[in-house]
Amino acid sequence: MPQIFHRRTDGLVRILLASGGLAIVALAVVAYFIDRSPYLTGQGAVPEQPVPFSHQHHVAGLGIDCRYCHTGVEKSPFAGLPDTHTCMSCHSQLWTNAQMLAPVRDSLERDIPLRWIRVHKLADFVYFNHRVHVTNGIGCESCHGRVDRMPLMRQAAPLTMQWCLDCHRNPGPSLRPPGQITAMGIEPASEARAATSGHTLLKQYAIHTNRLTECITCHR
Repeated sequence: MPQIFHRRTDGLVRILLASGGLAIVALAVVAYFIDRSPYLTGQGAVPEQPVPFSHQHHVAGLGIDCRYCHTGVEKSPFAGLPDTHTCMSCHSQLWTNAQMLAPVRDSLERDIPLRWIRVHKLADFVYFNHRVHVTNGIGCESCHGRVDRMPLMRQAAPLTMQWCLDCHRNPGPSLRPPGQITAMGIEPASEARAATSGHTLLKQYAIHTNRLTECITCHR
């Protein structure tokens, strides 16, 4: 019988199959890193706000506690955003005519709320409760970073499922005593001390780690 395929065909088919397999692996690797890149997670993003509010000035410079503006953080699933009257409790006396505060004065005059843009936004299918975290030893800095060093608020953490699970599997090192929840810049303890402190705080807050990674914890 006459030869239908060229003698090199078998080699070419093997090369094409190998190349196709490598291409699939390469695409999977690229997709993996893109999915966890700041481009998709939003890490480092600084959305434009109606007023260029500086956490660095208010937290580090003036010593204002997080709870003064985020009033719901200890009693609600949502931390809450400052309303116009909260801003004006100071700015009716200070910097009253500053141009950057014109939107605040206009909001008060027209009785229209300021439309702050959320910096840390989880997917709709994720359930997150601020009260549960801050009343059980998780400090603001753990998720939001050093806000006292941010002239403009940015997303400090990736907020991916893996990032959350890393803490849920081993929350001990992230726990703080009740009086340090809103504190910034606490120096990390040594590994041995952190392990001892974490174990003590797990008992103090009655945290059962075997339940923290159940699907229903974050997906309801």
